Parts: sequence; C-alpha cells; structure tokens
Amino acid sequence: MKQIVSLDKIPEGRSCRVRELCMTGVLRERLQEVGMIPGTEVTCLQKGPDPVAYRVRGAVIALRGMDAGGVLVEM
Repeated sequence: MKQIVSLDKIPEGRSCRVRELCMTGVLRERLQEVGMIPGTEVTCLQKGPDPVAYRVRGAVIALRGMDAGGVLVEM
C-alpha cells in the first residue's frame, strides 16, 4: 500500500509520485509549468535548512518547506 505524505516529508535521495497540489494561485501555476502534475516522479536531491532541491522531469527546482508542504505525494 502506498503512503501519502507531503513533499517536505520525503527523505533526501528518495523518489515519489505527485498525487495532488493543495494550493492555488501563482505557485500552483509555476509548479504545473515545470511539470509537477499528478503522476510525475519527483526526487528529493538535497535537504538543507530551506529551501530543498528536487528533480522534476529532468529539471532541478528549489522549494521552501512551507510550499513543499502543499504537494501531496505517494511513496
């Protein structure tokens, strides 16, 4: 059974799949533009204090913890 958590809970080096974006507005649009849509694989590349680096469809993006908390993923 797959576990559903927010993206900010993914350990460094692990991959997951986007389930849902729980946000509205500009941030939601930007994430969708880089391909963060349901079913997309996301890998947590490097955790630091804030932001955290993620690989999405070959691109590396950085998200603050509060923003990553609005992305539900399946592990």
